[in-house]
Amino acid sequence: MSKQNQGISAHGGQLVNRVATPEQKQEFVSKAEYLPRVQLDARAVSDLEMIAIGGFSPLTGFMNQADYDQVVTEMRLADGTVWSIPITLSVTEEVAAELEEGSYIRLDDPSGQYIGVLQLSEKYHYDKKREAINVYGTDEEKHPGVKVVYNQGSVNLAGDVWLLQRDPHPQFPKYQIDPAESRKMFLEKGWKTVVGFQTRNPIHRAHEYIQKCALETVDGLFLHPLVGATKSDDIPADVRMRCYEILLEGYYPVNRVILAINPAAMRYAGPREAIFHALVRKNYGCTHFIVGRDHAGVGDYYGTYDAQHIFDEFSPEELGIVPMKFEHAFFCRRTKQMATSKTSPSNPEERIHLSGTKVREMLRRGDSPPAEFSRPEVAAELVRAMQVAINA
Repeated sequence: MSKQNQGISAHGGQLVNRVATPEQKQEFVSKAEYLPRVQLDARAVSDLEMIAIGGFSPLTGFMNQADYDQVVTEMRLADGTVWSIPITLSVTEEVAAELEEGSYIRLDDPSGQYIGVLQLSEKYHYDKKREAINVYGTDEEKHPGVKVVYNQGSVNLAGDVWLLQRDPHPQFPKYQIDPAESRKMFLEKGWKTVVGFQTRNPIHRAHEYIQKCALETVDGLFLHPLVGATKSDDIPADVRMRCYEILLEGYYPVNRVILAINPAAMRYAGPREAIFHALVRKNYGCTHFIVGRDHAGVGDYYGTYDAQHIFDEFSPEELGIVPMKFEHAFFCRRTKQMATSKTSPSNPEERIHLSGTKVREMLRRGDSPPAEFSRPEVAAELVRAMQVAINA
């Protein structure tokens, strides 16, 4: 695995930086009133941010048609680099008709604030159903990722982008650690091997177990919860972050874990998103990545371990990050500890594991998940937050 003086190489070899310099920002701001505007939704804002800070290296902007087509069909960019999720900016026919290729486009956030610039290199139509089936494995609109594709515009805008400035996160400025900074932190701590962990849910004891198993074999854990757009019934980011803080205070070695936010939006693309999540963590400087049961899944669209099997479709060299594959963990009543089917002698009826749906039902009733599933302090915070939401 190649190394640089900044640790593990970014995907594609170079960590991208598309945050405008002060001079560039001044020039773009001076032209603000004369530039055609495109308003971004929450996911596009997250994508712009991730491109700009290097989280999506080697991408320097929204994908052109050659890259898009190759990613949808082959999980590679046009130059052959592994990439599994299309990163596109879609607009309506009416909006696209007013934009000229080669021009600069002003990018506004949902509130109308000027946040970025696109140098429009290409406009192209795409097949939504083809994208849905290839990327998400289904064309059913009830799949949240497919629904987004069907609801977005029919024309993709391609080109390099600039983020006008990197602002502190409005909720979690303390945990806003961008790839260049996380790489520096790993080096300062002397971590040569770092395992990344992706989550959009509060950490329960099964997560804790596999994280600590991984931590036995590497120098550090990069706990990297996603705080971009998620499904409406997912636990809110502020509640999840409080749970992570509570858990880290009492149950983890403080000098071997870094908690940071991932600004990306969730796609729910299962196996393809597992590859995507791994490559993003590689850009943050991780050498290893945990892939558990039904990673990035939703409903019954993907097989339990499809997200692990997909890594076998690529060589270790072209991925450049090591997947750490874990079985579904549970509390074993026989041995009185966390385990998986690889390590536990128990029968199915001796195993305690709860689905996210079941836990949410318990929380709505005001019931605390059992200690075998969640640490008591975390369970208490989840119950408190759910009751506040119900009574709001």
